[in-house]
Amino acid sequence: MIDATNGLQGIIAADTAISMVDGENGRLVYRGHSAQQLALNHSFEEVAHLLWYGHLPSESELFALSEKLDAARQLPEYVVRIIKSLPKSADMMSVLRTAVSAMDATSWPPSVNDAIRFTAAFPVIIACRSASLSGLPTPAPKSDLGHVANYLYMLTGRLPDIAHVRALEAYLILAMEHGMNASTFAGRVAGSTEADLACSLTASLGAMKGPLHGGAPSQVMSMLEEIGSVEKAEPWLRSALESGKKLMGFGHRVYRTADPRARALKTVVSHHAGDDELFRLATEVEDIATRLLSEYKPGRHLYANVEFWAAVVLQAIYLPKPLYTPTFSVGRVVGWTAHALEQSSNNRIIRPQSRYVGPLPDAVE
Repeated sequence: MIDATNGLQGIIAADTAISMVDGENGRLVYRGHSAQQLALNHSFEEVAHLLWYGHLPSESELFALSEKLDAARQLPEYVVRIIKSLPKSADMMSVLRTAVSAMDATSWPPSVNDAIRFTAAFPVIIACRSASLSGLPTPAPKSDLGHVANYLYMLTGRLPDIAHVRALEAYLILAMEHGMNASTFAGRVAGSTEADLACSLTASLGAMKGPLHGGAPSQVMSMLEEIGSVEKAEPWLRSALESGKKLMGFGHRVYRTADPRARALKTVVSHHAGDDELFRLATEVEDIATRLLSEYKPGRHLYANVEFWAAVVLQAIYLPKPLYTPTFSVGRVVGWTAHALEQSSNNRIIRPQSRYVGPLPDAVE
């Protein structure tokens, strides 16, 4: 009998050419390219093209993709009505999930054009909902702005600071793809049934909403706010560890060394906010927490993960905490759709086994 593996840890569910998560050596690779270098040197559109088409775009290919994204930034009117009709108590992830599930069903198998359409829609849905809650019209997208700049513009109605765009772009690139994580797996399972892309993305969004997956950056920010200052960092962290609390933003299910995404984000933030108070606090907390975790949890290899520095980036660009996980999804939708395309190219319904451990009926005499 095959032993069950709690959480499917170590189980290979699919072969993929999209990304490699090398936890032992702290590497993340997107189709043969270092994700860290992609985040530091390329645009959102370029990396999306890489994940969808398998190669970085030429100048003409990049222009064509940008044109398609621009053309897809208009939501159907009925979707706008749904967004505005949802109760104010509905959180943004629920709004995003509901709006995506209501979008025109796509045929199976999905196409890259379907992936582009949904990727373009995610920021617009979030901006539309934000404007609706404020009683304001949603700013129309600008065709002369890129994907990330348009997102910030539609949220605020103001042309975004270039440094803010670059910091968020680096984060969204690093959020695009991360192997067979919970939300990606959920989407591939749905897609393997030959459900349309809207169904796959709805499944992924449902998994992303859980605090163990997509909610960590907001919890990191709450921790940093509670610590408050560099002087209070060590006493607060030591007290937390001695009382058995988990330090948010430290440790990862896969990585046994420093998270390469965290290193890249820290580099981006340091370029744009080296003297910022929050950056100095985060740097101090990272240093102290790494040292204390080694002391209190020897041999566990616990380091700052991407959520830690993502919180700093999102706070630095003045993004409200309720938008942290939805913004994560603005990046991850590229990876979700890339996996949907890959799953459909050699599809077999995903149907693992379970092992029954309940009672059996009495034996028939």
